[in-house]
Amino acid sequence: MASALAHPHHLQPLFWSNINPYGTFRLDMDKRLLLPLSALVPGPRRAAEDAARPAGAVGILFAVLLTAVIVLVRIVFPSLPPSAHEWHANSSGREALRWALALLPFAGIAFLWFMGALRACVGEAEDKLVATVFLGSGVLFVATLFALATSAGSMLEVAAARGGALGSGLPLWQFGHHVTYTLLSSYCMRMAAVFTLSATTIGRLLGLFPRWLVWLGYLVGLILLFVVVNVRWSELVFPFWGLLVSCHMLISPTS
Repeated sequence: MASALAHPHHLQPLFWSNINPYGTFRLDMDKRLLLPLSALVPGPRRAAEDAARPAGAVGILFAVLLTAVIVLVRIVFPSLPPSAHEWHANSSGREALRWALALLPFAGIAFLWFMGALRACVGEAEDKLVATVFLGSGVLFVATLFALATSAGSMLEVAAARGGALGSGLPLWQFGHHVTYTLLSSYCMRMAAVFTLSATTIGRLLGLFPRWLVWLGYLVGLILLFVVVNVRWSELVFPFWGLLVSCHMLISPTS
């Protein structure tokens, strides 16, 4: 003992072999850690919060404009018009359509800003597959919306050129009516359904949307996919969903 005290370096191998300064970590390689995706890939939280409020404001503007456009188009173009001659002779119907076409470009622009602000909220944590579907469906929705406006505008030009009298322009009117109605109820709303489903999936994966909003988003997507062709005015569920998402982002930007 005296020798050990006289030469303390003799104790070092024995001393350090019985000490673990970092603790003991027991790893089970057969189990996974149940962590949410937001914890694995954290994004810049401050940037997401800053993007949430503009997304909510622009989304509300888009919802209001699109609701006005759908209501005006549905009033002017019912699924089974009573008479093409009555529509051409009805100046108030043509004026309502002009208002709808005047609002429609601004609705498309607001939707593009809304989509961009949503992507800014997601940041680097987005899933590449779902994000690609989200972006593509949004762009196609705006494209079909503008194609709808072009078709409806051509009908206005026919009516203006003939002074309200249809005459030999009946086939052209029937073609324009069919194209406009089909673009609204089939292609435009189906792209809106894909956008709703992909945005809801992103919100569910990253925890951006509460559970009730996730289930509502999936329900709206299914309605736009399968019900909108057979049920009039069902297109309004899309701006209604956009309004709820926008209000949620304004009220809870840190969610």
